[in-house]
Amino acid sequence: MTLQECYTALGGDYEEAIGRLRSDRLVQKFVLKFLADPSYDNLIKSMDAQQYDEAFRAAHTIKGVCQNLSFTKLYQSSSALSEALRSGFTPEAPALAEQVNADYRQTADAIRAFQESC
Repeated sequence: MTLQECYTALGGDYEEAIGRLRSDRLVQKFVLKFLADPSYDNLIKSMDAQQYDEAFRAAHTIKGVCQNLSFTKLYQSSSALSEALRSGFTPEAPALAEQVNADYRQTADAIRAFQESC
């Protein structure tokens, strides 16, 4: 799997990422570091514990990282969750968190497949 194919599989914009980071090597470096970021685990734990201020911070961090890496699909869902949690719990937060979960799994699976092909 190429890096471009990885971006396609995770619902991202490879050309935008290259435009921002300027080199394939730099994009690859940060894509491969993505799975080590603890924000997703923090989001899941915080939502489960109903600690919505912590969940907001985690969703906001995921949103920022995804925006920088042009992980469009996960950026959109984490952005929606972040906004929903900005003032604490909202009724739509659990469904939005499930969408982030699904999008994160898709992203992580694509990155793992890319790692295996390196």
